[in-house]
Amino acid sequence: MRYILLALVCFSFQFSNAQPDSLYLKEKPKKYDGPQWVKKNKASIDLSEVAFVNWNAGGVNSISGLIGLQSSRNYSDKYFSWRNNLVMRYGVNKQQSRELRKTDDLLEINSNMGYKPDVMSNWYYSARLNFRTQFANGYKYPNTDDPISRFMAPGYLFFGGGMEYGKRIDKLSVYFSPLTLKATFVLDEDLANAGAFGVDPAEFDDEGNVVIPGERLRRELGILVTNSYEMEVAENINMQHQVSLYTDYINNFGNVDLDWRLDFDFKVNNYVRARFGSHIRYDDDVKTTKETDVEGEFDEAGAKIQWKQFLGVGFAVDF
Repeated sequence: MRYILLALVCFSFQFSNAQPDSLYLKEKPKKYDGPQWVKKNKASIDLSEVAFVNWNAGGVNSISGLIGLQSSRNYSDKYFSWRNNLVMRYGVNKQQSRELRKTDDLLEINSNMGYKPDVMSNWYYSARLNFRTQFANGYKYPNTDDPISRFMAPGYLFFGGGMEYGKRIDKLSVYFSPLTLKATFVLDEDLANAGAFGVDPAEFDDEGNVVIPGERLRRELGILVTNSYEMEVAENINMQHQVSLYTDYINNFGNVDLDWRLDFDFKVNNYVRARFGSHIRYDDDVKTTKETDVEGEFDEAGAKIQWKQFLGVGFAVDF
């Protein structure tokens, strides 16, 4: 809960210390040039490496790599805004005498459409779609025999409508949807039978045979609030903040799922950059386990805060 409160504090800070009218004083108002499509693509590679030769303090040789691709197609005119983006990332780490391990894995698609009836208004009637999954199997290392996640296991789909505020909607957005469908896909038989990611598990007979297979789709309907904010905090240092809060009407209403990303890009030149990122998640449907006194058996330990942090130096190319 403290992470959710921290996200709300960050959300409030934007409006108490940087009102929308004063966020972009460095930029002159742009003249309207008619309907526009803006297309952007960025490919990136981040690397880190450490090697030791006769190093008396000890250490393990390792190398890590992360490749990413971002693509956006955005349309705007006096009344409509339609923003689409695709994000793909995959990262691995190799340490001496240890198997190759995955460090990042994401496939995400976003599409947001907004309409404002008044050209002077900053409020949009909005519809939003978000889909995300992963490319490769995930494991609880060092066990690489039993995947804990796969492509479309899980897969998440959010779709709903509501109101969105955005003075410059590509830089600052606040979105509220009272009706958002959340669909969780678990298209792997073993994970579905185990009831992973909140789907209903399979029913077994006394001999362990499946009587009723596990569900592969979980549907929820609830409230979604999101906020995204992008700014230049200093010369050549950009910050991107994204937070989403979701609660389901039927299952544990008031129990909020959190997804909060905070990224800093440090530009060295047109090609070289450094990046620091933090990603916090909490989903009540994603349960953890703990070992029991019986070897090979585990008990459910409930949902816990998930946190991922990244720091890397690499190359980025816009095309």
